[in-house]
Amino acid sequence: QVQLVESGGGLVQAGGSLRLSCAASGRSFSTYVMGWFRQAPGQEREFVAGISRGLGNTYYADSVKGRFTISRDNAKNTVYLQMNSLKPEDTAVYYCAADRAIVVVPTANEYDYWGQGTQVTVSS
Repeated sequence: QVQLVESGGGLVQAGGSLRLSCAASGRSFSTYVMGWFRQAPGQEREFVAGISRGLGNTYYADSVKGRFTISRDNAKNTVYLQMNSLKPEDTAVYYCAADRAIVVVPTANEYDYWGQGTQVTVSS
C-alpha cells in the first residue's frame, strides 16, 4: 500500500514556473514507476510525465517536452515535477500516481495508487 500526497500547486502567470512535489508513504517507493497526470474540467485525465524505477528514465507528453522535468529522490520518498514556461492550457488538477510495472506506461488505468491532486492555474 502506498499513500501519495501532492503539494506545490497554485496560481501563476503565463511564462512562470511551479514545482510540484509528491510525498509517498511506505518503504518500497524506489520499486515503483511514478507518474504525473493532469485533468482539466470536462476532459479526460492525461499523462504528463513518468519516471522509471532503477535508472530513473524519464518520459514526457509532447505538450510538455522541453518545459517540464520529472525527477525523484528515493531517499526522501518524493517525486517532483518542475514546470517552466507555463501556459494557460496547462491549467488542470495535477495528480501523482504510482505503478508496480517495470516500465513507464502513459495510461492512467495502469497505475495502482493515486494522490488527491493539486490545482494548477495559469493566467494569461
